[in-house]
Amino acid sequence: MRSSQWQVTEQEQAPSSYSRDPNEVIPGGSSEASAACRGIPSCLSAIRGPPPAPARLRSPTCFPGRDNAFAFERCRCSGLGAVPGPPLSRAVPGCSGLSRVRRCPGHRCCPGLPAGTQRGQANSLSEYGGEATFALDNWKETDYTTMQPPFQPDDLDVAAAVARARPQLEELLTQCPEWLLCTARRLVPQAALSSLGTTASPRERTSLLLDLLQGAGPAAWKHFALSVCMEYDLPLDLEVLLMSSAGEGNFSQTEEPGIDTRAQSSVPKGSACPHPCSISGSDKDAKRRRLDACVNYRHLLIRSIRQRYGSRRAAEAQEQTQPLPFNQTFVNVVIHQSKAPRFKERPEKAQEGLAGAGEAEECADTAVKVSDLLCSEAPSHTTKVIFLFGKPGIGKTRLMHRICQKWAEGVLPQFLFTFLFEFRQLNLLKRKLTLKELLFDMFLQPEDSPDAVFQGLLENAQQTLIIFDGLDEFAANMDVSSSSKRDPALTSPLSISQLFAELCHGSLLPGCTVLVTSRPKRLPDFLLCTVSVLAEIGGFDHKKVEEYVSHYFCQHSFRERAIAHVKSSTKLLSMCLIPALCNIVCICLEYLFLKHQMSVELPQTMTQFYIKMFLIFLNKQQGHCAGDEETQVNCNKKAILGLLDLALRGLEEKKLVFYVHDIPEDVKEFASLHGLLTVFEVKTSGTCPEAGYAFVHLSLQEFFAALCLMVSRRVDKNYLKKKFFLKSKWTLKNETKTEFMESFHIFLSGLSSRECRTFLMLLAEQDEAWVQEKQDVILESLKKLAATHLSGPKVLELCHCTFETQNLKVAQHIGSLLNFKYEFKNFRVTTLDMSALVSVINSGQDLICLDFAGCLVDTECLEVLAGCKNVEHLSFRSRRCGDDFAAALSKGLQGMGSLKKLELTGGCITAEGMTNLVQAASQCLQLEEINLQGNRIRDPEGKRVMDLFSKMEKLKKVDLSHNHLSLNAVLSLAKEGIVCQNVTELRARSPDLKLEENKEHLMPTRRVNLCLQDHRLLSQHARTIVAILQSCPCLSEVDLSGNKLGDEGCSCLLKSLPCLSISKQLNLSQNRLSVSGLCSLLQSANSCQEVMELQVRLTDCNLQGSDLKNVCAVLKECGRISELDLSGNFLGDEGLLQLFQCLPKLKMLRSLKFDNNRISLSSVFFLAQSLTTLGHIKTMSLSLGHPQVAHLTFWERVSLRECRVGLEDVTRLCQTLARCPQLTEIHLSGNSLNDQSIERLLSFLPFFCHLTLLSLSRNQLGDEGLRCLLNRLHRVPGTCSLNLSHNGISQDGVLHLINAFVTSGNTTEVQVSLCSKATLIIKLASGDDPRKILRLAECNFQPEHLEKLFLLLERCTALTEYTSSNNNMTVQAAERLLHSLRKDLGLLKISIEEPWVCRERVVDLLELALQASGSITEIMICKDKTLFQLVIRFPHCLEKTESVISRLSLYKPQMQHSLCQRLCEKCAQLQQLRWSHVELQEDEAEMLVRILLPLPELKTFGLTSSSVAAAGIDYLISGLQNCQAIEELNLGYMKLSSAAILELVLGLCEMPSLRRFILDHNSIGDEGCSRLAEALRKMHSLEEINLSHNEIGDPGLINLAAVLLEMQNLKKIDLSGNCPSPAGGEKLMEALAHCKHIKELLLSRNGFGDRTAVTLALCLPHMANLKVLHFQNNNIGQAGGLELARALVVCELLEEISLSENDLGEQSIHALSKGLPSFRRLRKIDLKFCGVTDGASKSLSLGFQQCPSMEEIILSWNALGDGGAQELAIALPKMEKLKVLDLEKNHIGACGATKLAEELATCPEIESIRLWGNPVPRGLPETLTSQDPRLCFSFN
Repeated sequence: MRSSQWQVTEQEQAPSSYSRDPNEVIPGGSSEASAACRGIPSCLSAIRGPPPAPARLRSPTCFPGRDNAFAFERCRCSGLGAVPGPPLSRAVPGCSGLSRVRRCPGHRCCPGLPAGTQRGQANSLSEYGGEATFALDNWKETDYTTMQPPFQPDDLDVAAAVARARPQLEELLTQCPEWLLCTARRLVPQAALSSLGTTASPRERTSLLLDLLQGAGPAAWKHFALSVCMEYDLPLDLEVLLMSSAGEGNFSQTEEPGIDTRAQSSVPKGSACPHPCSISGSDKDAKRRRLDACVNYRHLLIRSIRQRYGSRRAAEAQEQTQPLPFNQTFVNVVIHQSKAPRFKERPEKAQEGLAGAGEAEECADTAVKVSDLLCSEAPSHTTKVIFLFGKPGIGKTRLMHRICQKWAEGVLPQFLFTFLFEFRQLNLLKRKLTLKELLFDMFLQPEDSPDAVFQGLLENAQQTLIIFDGLDEFAANMDVSSSSKRDPALTSPLSISQLFAELCHGSLLPGCTVLVTSRPKRLPDFLLCTVSVLAEIGGFDHKKVEEYVSHYFCQHSFRERAIAHVKSSTKLLSMCLIPALCNIVCICLEYLFLKHQMSVELPQTMTQFYIKMFLIFLNKQQGHCAGDEETQVNCNKKAILGLLDLALRGLEEKKLVFYVHDIPEDVKEFASLHGLLTVFEVKTSGTCPEAGYAFVHLSLQEFFAALCLMVSRRVDKNYLKKKFFLKSKWTLKNETKTEFMESFHIFLSGLSSRECRTFLMLLAEQDEAWVQEKQDVILESLKKLAATHLSGPKVLELCHCTFETQNLKVAQHIGSLLNFKYEFKNFRVTTLDMSALVSVINSGQDLICLDFAGCLVDTECLEVLAGCKNVEHLSFRSRRCGDDFAAALSKGLQGMGSLKKLELTGGCITAEGMTNLVQAASQCLQLEEINLQGNRIRDPEGKRVMDLFSKMEKLKKVDLSHNHLSLNAVLSLAKEGIVCQNVTELRARSPDLKLEENKEHLMPTRRVNLCLQDHRLLSQHARTIVAILQSCPCLSEVDLSGNKLGDEGCSCLLKSLPCLSISKQLNLSQNRLSVSGLCSLLQSANSCQEVMELQVRLTDCNLQGSDLKNVCAVLKECGRISELDLSGNFLGDEGLLQLFQCLPKLKMLRSLKFDNNRISLSSVFFLAQSLTTLGHIKTMSLSLGHPQVAHLTFWERVSLRECRVGLEDVTRLCQTLARCPQLTEIHLSGNSLNDQSIERLLSFLPFFCHLTLLSLSRNQLGDEGLRCLLNRLHRVPGTCSLNLSHNGISQDGVLHLINAFVTSGNTTEVQVSLCSKATLIIKLASGDDPRKILRLAECNFQPEHLEKLFLLLERCTALTEYTSSNNNMTVQAAERLLHSLRKDLGLLKISIEEPWVCRERVVDLLELALQASGSITEIMICKDKTLFQLVIRFPHCLEKTESVISRLSLYKPQMQHSLCQRLCEKCAQLQQLRWSHVELQEDEAEMLVRILLPLPELKTFGLTSSSVAAAGIDYLISGLQNCQAIEELNLGYMKLSSAAILELVLGLCEMPSLRRFILDHNSIGDEGCSRLAEALRKMHSLEEINLSHNEIGDPGLINLAAVLLEMQNLKKIDLSGNCPSPAGGEKLMEALAHCKHIKELLLSRNGFGDRTAVTLALCLPHMANLKVLHFQNNNIGQAGGLELARALVVCELLEEISLSENDLGEQSIHALSKGLPSFRRLRKIDLKFCGVTDGASKSLSLGFQQCPSMEEIILSWNALGDGGAQELAIALPKMEKLKVLDLEKNHIGACGATKLAEELATCPEIESIRLWGNPVPRGLPETLTSQDPRLCFSFN
């Protein structure tokens, strides 16, 4: 990959800017034209580049294109609208590609306006003030500001022509000396040729002859030039020069002076092949005509484009009095020389990034000249595709127009032809085109001989540039699967997408250059392998913003004031980095300053700027007649609303260009007058052109469309929800985006702000409540999005949206939910992104972790980041982090007052960067950890680390791993660090260094861990190491593994052991020991009294069976061995036999591993037999697959996976295992057992009376094998589960299984799934078990299968539960199912999950429920889960039905509807009604209130996350007063109004039996909580209260606490996610101490702090029944954490503890670990983001082992490394019930992951170990996952 950086500048003359007198009137021209001139918007017309039809529209700089022109190309006049004038005799190509224009012979620099039009009011965004485009104006290193104006025909002489043609001409004719001499003799006097005899060199002879020909006069030279052109196939540029020099072409319009043709390749381009002088006259004439046609067409292109943009240089010559414009900024253009497939994302894991940024950290962030971008080398005749992307408003379209303009001025001489097309207009083409039609019909038609011109284009393809602008705006699918299979014929009509694809592939016009622009998105698949250059356009930097503003206000007295205003606001300055927004800011500033306002308040958000800009345009257009903003809006309201509707309709229909019939006349007149629409002529076929209209910028259309949604009465809340989503920067398929909505979601968010409410009310003509209701929809949608899984780019999008809302509470809520999602990988983070991110982070109180991995982060971003007060952990991982980056970051470190951990890893920081960081870090006294892994720090800088420990009291750790430190430097630092009283841990892995300091001041003694792992220490270093170790009297653990100490070095260390103070562990693994050295070492260790335990790992040592004899002899004497690992050797069956002879002596042995030792099936039987002879070996896991597994531990279980046992082997194995009746589990997966083997196995099962699990998964049983097993199912004893997953079972096999399930008496449960999981579980039980459960999922049943299933279910009258999930069951099939399911007596639960559930109305689902037999006791509808669930009681009770009907008829005598009647009959015994995510219409809400809620036996009612028709919610709440028997009420996520709360309080008073009250996520606030508290005071039966996420502060909480004192029956309370202070928290804890029966205490995300935690610790002894404690994210530090951990031991019944997201500190973790043995019932513990390190891992692991009920451990987002992972791995086999271990986002590497995988093989109960986000080496996750898929390295 190559990348380079140039920063270039340019200064050009430009027309002067003029004063902007608001009273100035444009004189002259028609009234229509004058109105048009007044109507140019100061909006986005200049954001986009020149208009599609400038002669018809406005000045060349009133750009309706796609992006910003941060250009100051001010015209003398501005106009918009239809300008009368005669059409041109030929079409002039506009950059729109499809437009043809008319020209008015008026103003020279503003084609299309009437003659005599003068300078007018500056209303347009295009009227910036002067010419100052971005850095991509820097085309060559030539200083073009010194160039002369273009040549005119009179200026050209023969000498100039020959001088320019001479280099290529000499190169060519040197190869043809005979022809040249022959021609010269005819044209040059003979005497003159006599001088040739003294010239020896062919090149010199050619040069001399050309001199003579030139000196022979114009006539001779003309004859010679024509002869060369006719005789040779020359490159077209050379032919043009020769023909022009001979007077046969208009040279002046072809080339520019000052362009040296030597800049081109000296080798003739094309096929300049000399050939004999045998061309016929007709051929010469044809060639001449073809050449003339090409030259003329080139002239026509240049002339037309110059007319299109005007002659800048001529204008410059007339404006010499004007100052030079400022030296404009360059644009950050990143060029990748690698191929596009590097950026292709895998579908299963979407990348986080922009187009082309899949490997962002490999992208050099360089500034590149366009000339270099376009001149980069490509193989001959190979099409070069350049993909240029950038954010909206950054200037892509403006750049494309600029390229065309520069080409026409001769700045890009390598291209003879240039074409530009815009996809937004190519969308209009419905027919297929040939390439010739695309280039000529849709751009510029040749005046004559189009075939000859096209042939010339084909012959000179390498000198042709074709630009496609706005790929993201292409509406059609990029489905080009049919293209590129064969080269298309030139005459074959193709679709636009196919033409584009074939040009990119090089199938059409091979060798041309294709330049494509797009907003950030994934490259289309067909471009992945064709893009040769990938580039990104950036925006302004801070300096250039200042220069831009300075130039904009250059004619104003308040220029300095404007600059100061922009610089005063970090957010405003960040917005101005995008040139489009910068221009809008200037427009608003200018307007406010001109109104002589002393105090200027600018809008705060992009949306507010757009609103302000729109209002300014309305006001400025009226001149003196302008009223206030409200008046202007009211006067134009109809037209404005019509324009908004047009914008939305266009986006929904993917239409960016509109025809006259699409736009109402008043809308067209209004938009044209104010410059909001551009007009141009469009020709899409051979018919007459039509007028086309487009918004001046796509962003403006998005803004108007968003505004339409917010003010339109036709848009309801549901539609608004549907339209709000975060855009995806990546599309996984070739389909285009459904709608062009890049900024749409940001505008919607901005319009939901309180500041926009008045404007929306004005437009919508609605009251504040109506507008606020719509705004709340957006705010709630934002909150919900924050709770979902978001990629890094979407997190930034959400932050942008959150900032736009200007709602602090929303920002705080979203910030709390995003607390652990600030991880960004492989994409550019702009300053505006960082500004939005910091604003969200700072709005909350949570301390967060910011992780940038491989991201492109500019130094301006670091300036913004310096203001992030809540960042606690900051990490940058990128090869781009060098000294400059470190210096910029160092400047801002002091501003991050909460920063505790700083990581700059994988970069290229050297001494300079290290110096800056050390100086800055020494001032950040709160820093605890600095990680500089993987940089280029050398010995001198590394030694400065020790200085930090003396200066920074809180510093705990400095990591210099993988730097350029020598071994001597590491040993020197180890020697110095080990005696430093602050350092407690020093670890070094080659080439690593980590120093850790003990800051736990309460610990009485210092313990030091030393790790010098993998550092290539040799035997001669042993004495040095001993000296280092002897200098420290408080060593705890010493790890010297992975070195080359050998026998001698290890022996030296072991002999010195009595002199060393090592309290815990000495690790000498993998040190090149020989067998004799190993034996000697074991003997020494055994005799050393200091050694308490030995862990022997002899893995991958190439040990043979013969070597084991001596080893075993020593092992017999080593009774202190606890772990023996001999994996990866060549011991075979012989070695295993020898080893087992010494096992009885190893009394402390806990684990024996013998993996991958080439054992055979004989060893399998030997090991199985050992279960009876070696009583202390309880568990055996064996596999002869790849890899082999042989692991013995301590459970009553045997696992024989992939051992390839045959029929006789099964018999022998069963006979052996039958002697072990204590076995509880037998695993025989992957053994390819056949029917006979299964039968033999089942015959032995009666011997295993304690068997609970028999796993036969992955045995390829198939349907026949399953039938064989089912026929013998009665032989399985007692209660047992059979796992038959992954056995190739089909739908027919499932039906056979269900038949057995129906007829079998001991089969209690069957689970089947035929998807990728391929699950099949059969559970057997004794005859007294009443359960009969059938669960079927994703079985892909066809109608015939379903019918058979229903027939079987009709016979299953004992069924208690049936679940069907995604089985292709239609609504009609569901009706048939409900008819089939019957039961003699009791309850039957029926669950159906199908996609149609979420689409059906509630009333239709109730109609379906009525199809069931029996009485309905429960109805559950969860549309978010597509779940429809019923509980039916059999038999149907007619007496109760008649009683209920009679009662309801009295209550509502008018009710006679048949559905209501049947509901009364079926639901007379209804007890539970739970609906979620439903949409209740008025009739459905009425049915609920009048029929269902009054049912006498209704005990549970839940309506959550649902929407109810207008006013229906209050009616529904009032209906709750009829639910007098209710015991559970759930109204979560219903957004109840204050009026509804009052109704609810009245209803609660009528519910004396209420036990569970759930009202979470309703934002009831303090007032609502206080009202509810009064109602709850009388409810003495209440057992559960859930008021979480309700914005309750201290007043509400204190009132609730007063009520809690009287609630003696309360068992569960959830007050999470509210906003109390620590004082309110203390009051709550004191009240809860009186709730003696409390079992679940959920108080997360309240920010209580240490004071509340200490109070809770004091109250815990009063909560003896506590089972669940959730206290995460409460700002608990070490003080509160320590007290809480110590107090928890009194709660021995605890089953679940969550203290996550609290910085507990290591001391608190140790205290908690000591208390873990007290929790015998603990099932789950969550310590996510608690700062758990390797130092605490051992105590935690020991504690976990003593929790016999532990099922789930969450330790994600901590600082666990390999050491911690290894400790946890060792503990895994002892946690018999553990199912999930979550270690995501830690620091676990290869060693830790491998160890976890090894131990996991012995733990079949564990379902998953999550390791996503750990620094595991590439390739290892795939390897480990293939061995055991329960290891999960991906994000779930």
